[in-house]
Parts: sequence; structure tokens; C-alpha cells
Amino acid sequence: MSLDALRAALPDHAKDIRLNLGSVIGNSTLPAQRLWGAVLACAIASRNEVVLRELAEDARTHLDEKAFTAAKSAASIMAMTTVYYRGRHMLGDETYETMPAKLRMQVIATHGVDKGDFEFWSLAAASIAGCEVCVESHGRALREHGTDREVVLDAVRIAAVVHAAAVTEAAERALSDAPAF
Repeated sequence: MSLDALRAALPDHAKDIRLNLGSVIGNSTLPAQRLWGAVLACAIASRNEVVLRELAEDARTHLDEKAFTAAKSAASIMAMTTVYYRGRHMLGDETYETMPAKLRMQVIATHGVDKGDFEFWSLAAASIAGCEVCVESHGRALREHGTDREVVLDAVRIAAVVHAAAVTEAAERALSDAPAF
């Protein structure tokens, strides 16, 4: 399976998701590395093995090994930082904002790919996690890097459609094993 096969496998009630996968990913004008790194990071962040396996297959054809690894790193570091910063924010005490994270995050500086791409992938993964602090931080970093607002929103669109496909696929798989009513 690939992006096309994943789209074809989505049920009729998810036609919008199927079409959005085609327009947001399949017809994207983003550079291949930026696009497919975000797709891979989002597939990882969405925690669906089927969607990850299928989209990673396509990502491997568009990313070199360094970019593939960096996209996995973006998903991994966002899995940690989105929990930490979202939790810190939800504590509701501004004093926490001044305290150091005391978490290792060196991959943010040592990923080995274009900084704008890594920020884009991080924004996409953070969007799935729903961390306002991380989304704002990575969106701001992209804007400071010269990224157009429409392109910044592309990261969020990619996150939205990959996550929706993952949720839909998991639900269909679970329901196929459920007794009919």
C-alpha cells in the first residue's frame, strides 16, 4: 500500500479525508523533502501502524536516509516536548515558565537537515499532539526563517489529514471485528 492505496482503502464515509489526502499530499507544491518529512513525522505522531507503514513506504522514495532519520527525530522529540510544554502550560502558574525543562533536546540543533524543514516537521507533529506552546514556537520559528504563512498552514493541513486517515483506519479495523447490530 502507498498513499494511493491508503486513499483507496478509506471508506465512503471518509470521502473528504480521501480527497484531502490527494490534494494536500498528492498534489502538494512543497519541496519533496519538506512534504514527505512532514508526512512521515505525522504518521509516527498519529500512532497508527498501518498508516505509518504505508506512508513510510512512499516517504522512503522521496527522502534520503539523513532526512528520513531527521523526520523520525522530529516526531520523537515532539512526542516528549509536547507533553512537557503542554503540561507546564496547563499547570497555570507563570513561575513554571521561567524554570528550565531539564530534558535533553539536542536533536533540535543536530538533525543534519535544513532548519526550515525540521521546524516544519516539528510543527506538523506538534499540531497532532495539540500543544499550543510548541505549535506557536515552531510556527514562529518558520516565519522567522522566512516561510510564508500559507506554507506554515500546510504543515497543519498535512497533520490534519494524516491524523484523520489514521483515526479512520483504526476505527474501521476495530469495527470490522465488532458484532453487527
